[in-house]
Amino acid sequence: MGGSPWSRLPKSLYLSAPPNLFSSNTRSSKMRHGLPRTPRVRHPSRRAGVRTAPPGRSPAGEDRRPGGRPGVGVDDPEESVADATPTTGLVFGELAVPLAGEGAPLVAEFAPIEFGAALGLSTDSARSLVGDALELAHRLKRTWKLVRAGKVPLWKARRLAQLTTTLPLDGADFVGRQVTGFVGKISWAGIERLVDQARVAFDPEGAEKQRLVAADGRRFDVHTREATHDGTVHVEGVLDLADAVDLDTAIRHGAEELAALGSTESLDVRRSMAVGELARRQLAFDLRAEAGDGAASVVKPRQVVIHVHLSHAAISRDEAGIAHVEETRSIVSTEQVRQWCSGDAPVVIKPVIDLEAHHHTDAYAIPDRLAEQTRLAQPVCAFPWCERPARRCDTDHVTAHGPDGPTCSCNLAPLCRRHHRAKTHTAWTYDKTDATTCLWRSPHGLHLIKDRTTTRLVTAHPPDE
Repeated sequence: MGGSPWSRLPKSLYLSAPPNLFSSNTRSSKMRHGLPRTPRVRHPSRRAGVRTAPPGRSPAGEDRRPGGRPGVGVDDPEESVADATPTTGLVFGELAVPLAGEGAPLVAEFAPIEFGAALGLSTDSARSLVGDALELAHRLKRTWKLVRAGKVPLWKARRLAQLTTTLPLDGADFVGRQVTGFVGKISWAGIERLVDQARVAFDPEGAEKQRLVAADGRRFDVHTREATHDGTVHVEGVLDLADAVDLDTAIRHGAEELAALGSTESLDVRRSMAVGELARRQLAFDLRAEAGDGAASVVKPRQVVIHVHLSHAAISRDEAGIAHVEETRSIVSTEQVRQWCSGDAPVVIKPVIDLEAHHHTDAYAIPDRLAEQTRLAQPVCAFPWCERPARRCDTDHVTAHGPDGPTCSCNLAPLCRRHHRAKTHTAWTYDKTDATTCLWRSPHGLHLIKDRTTTRLVTAHPPDE
């Protein structure tokens, strides 16, 4: 069978919202249709999901006809976002969730998952796209018309939608009326001021809460998940002036101490090293014990768990190599690893786990060694386009545990909680083709392959079986 990957997807992306979930001044006539009192189990091919792209359009709604409008990321509202037919297509265990602001329709929880899989997006990105489209089509209708006419760039309209999502319905309508004709010309700072004005006028209580939060913007962030290949991370923060002065003094003193001890590094490098020394000293310092309240705490020594794939020469001899740091998903040199493990840091060498070995147990509970093998073989969620680290995922039986679903290496994969629920409650199925590769089948015929690093769409239609 031919056709695009989207031609088999369901006809409606979202559910109509019951009026009692939103303010009484909801204007859309579609709000009168409420959700079913009890979710019904329906065949996957009839369940609410995402819309089919009309002829001449890309799956994301982009007009590819000669002379067509710039892409807007969704279909025409007459056919989808703005005027979808209400449906009772919730499956058992599925929730109807809000992805846009007050007054916008609710979305079937699992629908964006297949929508994202079809578009090559993560589920989070798909939810964001759907939410922005609903916000524009239902709460910023004037801006939506300008987007469809090609007068406002989609990226700017989406950013506006993300700002107005937390406004009440009247506030969003106010912003939409004010920016009509100017959204493509007004500065972004001007739009933010307008949204703040609408918040004060239409949601004074919410504006006050936001003001109180913004009044204390102090924070300190260490971006360990964005580590560079040379093993460094970016650090930033907003501190109280007195704290900042004390911190700067301590760092300056630490840098001077390092120089006195023979460090030949530059001042900037020594200051960065001094921060690490401050942290290590703090681990051995108990503020509560100093205060004399008798509540002395036990600070565990630093533990660094690193999974390293090296040649025997790099391990046994002083030769260059690379190491993969699982916690930060970065690549560092073996010399950097040696520095981390030097000094007083305890080093535990774990036995190598053969990723190709097959382990089995008759129990439902998954032994630690099997779970560790599964996480090392597939370091992220096994669902298409998902990048959540495997150590924060569930270890799933690919085929449900039973006579045909043993607890063994070939029947386990890491799934984040969201995609684990989708696999449990919908018609998503998958098989492991080898230790690191999974073949997925969506409820509406998409076939995708996910391996350690990539996802690819194989076919939009399943073969005849």
